Amino acid sequence: MFEEIKNFFGKVIGNMFDKNSIRKAISSEIAVSDEMSMALSVWREMYEEVDGLHLPASIAFEMARLVTVEMNSVISGSKRAEFLNDTYKDIIENIRIPVEYGCAKGGLVMKPYVSKGKILVDFIQADKFLPTSFDESGNIRSAVFIQTITRDGGFYTRLEKHSFVGDTYEISNKAFFSRTRDNLGNPIFLADVPEWQDLAETISIGNVKNPLFGYFKPAIANCIDPSSPLGVSVFANAVNLIEDANRQYERLLWEFESGERALIANAMAFKRDKNGKPSLPDKRLYRTLDVDDMDFFREWSPKIRIDEIAKGLNRIFRQIEFNCGFAYGTISEINDTQKTAEEIRASKQRSYATVSDNQKALKKALLELVYAMDVWCTLYDLAPKGECSVSFDFDDSIEADRKTQFEEKQALVDAGIMAPWEFRMWYFGEDEDTAKKSILNK
Repeated sequence: MFEEIKNFFGKVIGNMFDKNSIRKAISSEIAVSDEMSMALSVWREMYEEVDGLHLPASIAFEMARLVTVEMNSVISGSKRAEFLNDTYKDIIENIRIPVEYGCAKGGLVMKPYVSKGKILVDFIQADKFLPTSFDESGNIRSAVFIQTITRDGGFYTRLEKHSFVGDTYEISNKAFFSRTRDNLGNPIFLADVPEWQDLAETISIGNVKNPLFGYFKPAIANCIDPSSPLGVSVFANAVNLIEDANRQYERLLWEFESGERALIANAMAFKRDKNGKPSLPDKRLYRTLDVDDMDFFREWSPKIRIDEIAKGLNRIFRQIEFNCGFAYGTISEINDTQKTAEEIRASKQRSYATVSDNQKALKKALLELVYAMDVWCTLYDLAPKGECSVSFDFDDSIEADRKTQFEEKQALVDAGIMAPWEFRMWYFGEDEDTAKKSILNK
């Protein structure tokens, strides 16, 4: 896979700054391999590319949509919970776009901070943070976050490092200035930049068990560097297929362009412009040819091979769907009778499992975020301590296979776990009174 990524681009743009310069600046090793750095650059370039079919953005959008559609999550249980939920509800309401970035680039960090008595959250994309250590379970324990401000022809960069030092959680900030985008430059004072003048160079926090940020990574095995706990893009297994689709799409466009109707006539049949060239009434429709036959006139209307090329493109779409864990028909044409009913059912189950796993990954990241928000709330005494329970509702966000749902609920009825009237409410859409009456009247 790594060789395929290198061949796909030939030349890739790495992270904005060289890892070695950041490593020296923060005095810590960067736990990101060269293979992962290159892959992150490729995914970013693919996602931001505007030419062709723009499949990477479409794939990331669709995955994020399926994961978050009708998602509901609330913090409750106390005054502290109500305070945190004021920020959290806005995050949930607008969660799809950050999740799309995470799906596209292989990860997303949600990092809370306090400003003017409120808790706000930064969404940091995968190419803007570098993990420096992981625990035995593959969870990020420390990382450095990169923020850049462009002003007056220069580039101001802040490195915010989070790490555990013994039993203490430390946050440090360092600022730099450079005249070039890809160079970290020279150290400056935080006060030199208005946006950073209120930040402390170092903060030490005790009694912290987990990092003060949440990390969402797509529920896909890392095929680039299996030894790395970092996440990968949702289209990581379809990089070459996406390029194949773009090439096939170019063939389709060329087939239309080269097959455009044209009228070919003797050049002497047209008046001449001031440069002595034939003056054509429609340059797209008319073509000229210097021939001896003054009455030469032909219509060019070749047969266009749309069906063959489109079918080839659709087959590539199907393989992309399979490699990305989507159901058939997500991006391909669904009127393909070659697929059996069982294959279609299996593809829907595949999509269900993919989306469900990503929802679990998002839930884990949001719980980490709420923990960090709670810590900041305590440190700044923003609300009295109290219980903070987080509820999640993904039930309506994805549609399981109807046959599978029926069998599962029927088994619950047979086991006495679900009442027959509850089954009728689900299956027929009846209200409780109607369902109970229907059962009693049998």
